Amino acid sequence: MADPIHQFEIHKIFTLGHIGNQEIAFTNSSAYMFGAVAVVSLLMLGGSAGRALIPSRFQSVAELSFEFVSNTVRSSIGEEGMKFFPFVFSLFMFILTANMIGIIPYTFTVTSHLIVAVALALMVFLTVLLYGLYKNGLGFFKLFVPHGIPIYILPLVTVIEVISFLSRPVSHSVRLFANMLAGHITLKVFAGFVTSLSALGAVGIFGSVLPLAMTTALTALEILVAFLQAYVFTILTCIYLNDALHPGH
Repeated sequence: MADPIHQFEIHKIFTLGHIGNQEIAFTNSSAYMFGAVAVVSLLMLGGSAGRALIPSRFQSVAELSFEFVSNTVRSSIGEEGMKFFPFVFSLFMFILTANMIGIIPYTFTVTSHLIVAVALALMVFLTVLLYGLYKNGLGFFKLFVPHGIPIYILPLVTVIEVISFLSRPVSHSVRLFANMLAGHITLKVFAGFVTSLSALGAVGIFGSVLPLAMTTALTALEILVAFLQAYVFTILTCIYLNDALHPGH
């Protein structure tokens, strides 16, 4: 049976240069990230080029994506949050596209790597922190002092709020990384059963029917998970951005 972890290996394509003794390489992970950006760009440019009264498939997908994210932003943050729409939309489309590309056999799932998920989560975290301080000044720290808390437990609650805030990048990234990693490992294991059993002849082919059915069902489930993880990452981003705009509880 093929190693289910092999699909996550990063391979160098070529070297870009060196910083000190550290090599800077363009890898398969880099290529797929550029590929995801290219797919999103082509979709949005192709969908907005014609803007016909009767939309094409490209235009329909582009418009549905735009409306879905804009409604999510408005319902989570309010009209004021639409200033963050380009940021939130870019995150959603990149994660969704990267997740969907990774479902195609023999491709690479960049969101199954913790470093990619952490980079995206830190980008959200720093945006919330810097914009929150820029807009509210020291008033941003009201986020750590919930309204209506009795004074005798306020220090404890404040410590808990600070720890919760600082742990956001961890929970935000691990949720995406862990779900994509676990799903692809499970798919690879069942696909390996199909390959191994079908090599045993007629009996093996008969025995591989159930693993094949499970692989098909899991693939459909992974498509759903790919969308849900992009949505969960997006909705959490909106919730965190709302704290930057309205730090008072």
